[in-house]
Amino acid sequence: MKYKVFIGVDVSKETLDFVVIIEGEKLFHLQVSNDTKGINLFYKRLLKEVGTDHSHWLLCLEHTGIYCNPLLEFVGDKDIPVWLENAVKIKVFHALERGKNDALDALRIAEYAYAKRDKVRLWEAPREVINQLKSMIRLRKRLLTSKKRLLDPLKEEKQHGNKQWAKEHDKLLRPVIVKIEKQLKEVERKIQQLIDGDDYLKQLYQLITSVSGVGQIVAINTLVVTNEFKQITDPKKMACHCGVAPFKYDSGKTIRSRAKVSHRADKSMKVLLHLAAMSAITSKGELRDYYVRKVDEGKNKMAIINAIRNKIIHRIFACVRENRKYEKIYTHALA
Repeated sequence: MKYKVFIGVDVSKETLDFVVIIEGEKLFHLQVSNDTKGINLFYKRLLKEVGTDHSHWLLCLEHTGIYCNPLLEFVGDKDIPVWLENAVKIKVFHALERGKNDALDALRIAEYAYAKRDKVRLWEAPREVINQLKSMIRLRKRLLTSKKRLLDPLKEEKQHGNKQWAKEHDKLLRPVIVKIEKQLKEVERKIQQLIDGDDYLKQLYQLITSVSGVGQIVAINTLVVTNEFKQITDPKKMACHCGVAPFKYDSGKTIRSRAKVSHRADKSMKVLLHLAAMSAITSKGELRDYYVRKVDEGKNKMAIINAIRNKIIHRIFACVRENRKYEKIYTHALA
C-alpha cells in the first residue's frame, strides 16, 4: 500500500492536534476538541484539502490509553488506516530535536510516519468483548491497588506502632477491605462470564490455561495485549514486548556485556509472567525439574526464572498456533 497523505495526531485529554503532510511537506495544522464534534470538523477539512480516497491516508498517533478511544472509534467506522505507535520510538527518532508543544509533537509524529512508511504496522480494532475485558482488567487493578493501600500501613502499624491504635484501625478498615475483596471476586466472575459467552475467546482461553503456571489473569491479559493473537503473532516479539527477551550489548573489543533484558517493556505483563513462572516452579512438573537442575549447575536464579518466562510464552503461542492444549509428553502428528 502506497500512502500519500500522512496525518500525525497529538492526543491529550481535552484536545487533538492534527498535522497533515504530503510528500514530506506540511499541508496544515488543526487543533480540535477530543470528541466526535471536533474530529468531524477535522475530517471535513481533510476531505476538502486532499479528497475522499481513504486508502492513501495514514493516520499515526501515540498510544495514550483511553484518550485515543474517540478518534480510534471514528477512524474505525471510516476504514481509515491507523498506525498506533509506541511513544518511545517516536521520541528516540526525534531525540536531537529541541522544543515541545502540541502542534510540534503532531508534526513530529507525521514526519515519523512519513520516514518509516515502509515499516508501517497497521492497527486492527479489537472486538467489543476485548474492549470489555480491558476495562474489567483496569477495574480489577484499581481494586487491588486500593486494597494494598489500606493493608500495607495497617500491617506496618501492627508491627511497629501502637498496638491498641492498630487494633482500632483494623476494626474500622476491616469492613472496607472485605467489601473490596467481595468486589474483586465479582469482577473476576464477570471476566469469566465474558470469556464463557464468546466461543472463540473461550477456545483460546482453554488453550492458554493448559500451559503450566498460567491462570485466569495471565490468560486474559495475554488475550488483550495480543488482541487475540492478531496484533502480536510471534512469541519472540511477545517476549520482547514483555521485557523478558535478553539482548547482547557488545561493541568493538572493549565493551563486552552479558545479555540483559530491556527496561523498555510492558511491566505489568512482565510481573504477571513472573508470577506464572513462580507458580510453575513451586508445582511438580518439568519446569520445576528444569529450575532445580539449572540451580544445581550454578546458574543465576533470576536468569533461570527469565528462561521459564520465555518458555511459558513460547508454549502459549505454540498451543494457539497448533490449536491444541499443552501436552507434557508431546507426540508429533506424523508419529
